[in-house]
Amino acid sequence: MLRINLLPVRQLKRRAKARNQIISMIIALCCLLILLGIIGVWQVGRVNSLNKQIAQLNQQKEAFKPILADIEKIKSQKEELERKTGIIKTLRKESSITVRVLDEVAKAVDNKRLWLDSLDQQGPILNLTGVALDNETVAQFMDKLKASEFIIDVNLTSSSLKVVAERNLKSFVMTCTTSAQPKVEETSVTKK
Repeated sequence: MLRINLLPVRQLKRRAKARNQIISMIIALCCLLILLGIIGVWQVGRVNSLNKQIAQLNQQKEAFKPILADIEKIKSQKEELERKTGIIKTLRKESSITVRVLDEVAKAVDNKRLWLDSLDQQGPILNLTGVALDNETVAQFMDKLKASEFIIDVNLTSSSLKVVAERNLKSFVMTCTTSAQPKVEETSVTKK
């Protein structure tokens, strides 16, 4: 019988198998390195592209700065105009109220029995100084002012005797509170 030594063939097969595994590992490693290189190049390109976009956006931002400054200037001018318009409206409203209050005071004055020395209005407060023939005339004048739709409250601050042309007259000082809106008459509602 013949005896064949298969040991070298097995070793050769093992060596070939090991060599194939090493070559496969080297090829896989090379493929991995190539893939990583491609991804790296792509990432660098993307970073460069994003940096260019950032630079362009910064240029656009710089180009819009004068426009934004103009917008802020226009906003501040608008606010100033609104403030001035509000002041004008308030002045118109107050001046028309002053005219109405003066008209109400003029209607309440009895020219034969009472005359005013001064009239001073500071906001809603109206100060009246005058002379009347007697206390009754002063009281009637106060009642007429209270009946006015633009005068809310009337207070007699002081009243004193004053001699004018050898006649005893009543000097008075009144404080009135005026309103921008005509006062609403209070009506009582009866329920059954």
